[in-house]
Amino acid sequence: MEYEAERPMPADSRTVFQVAADVWAMRHWIPEDVVLRPLADDLVEVRGRDRVLLRRVPDQLRLEWGILARPDYTGWLQVLDRADGRSSVLAHLSFLGDQPQNTGSKRVRAETQRLLEESLGRLAEEVTRRSVRT
Repeated sequence: MEYEAERPMPADSRTVFQVAADVWAMRHWIPEDVVLRPLADDLVEVRGRDRVLLRRVPDQLRLEWGILARPDYTGWLQVLDRADGRSSVLAHLSFLGDQPQNTGSKRVRAETQRLLEESLGRLAEEVTRRSVRT
């Protein structure tokens, strides 16, 4: 099952990516309570229900992630330029295994979509908060 959401952002694409890729900012917009641990400049370990590896790809304004123990959940977030000088964020989740998000009811699927969209809303709020400070 695939999930996708896009949201306009209140800043240019470079600023949005800097906020999205910042380990401290992630704590504010990722949808669950997780522990984040930088492993390298472009790699972050995310520990929650599962152990996830997140890779930052700055030259593409992209984040990519997946569960280490199994390849049946992956996701990515892409920051896109808009003609008005602002940006938008497109996020995509893929559930390929027996997770409820793939095999569950319409309610589970709707909840997963809602959480994805709310995460992008919190990211937009964090971008606004950080833009006001600078």
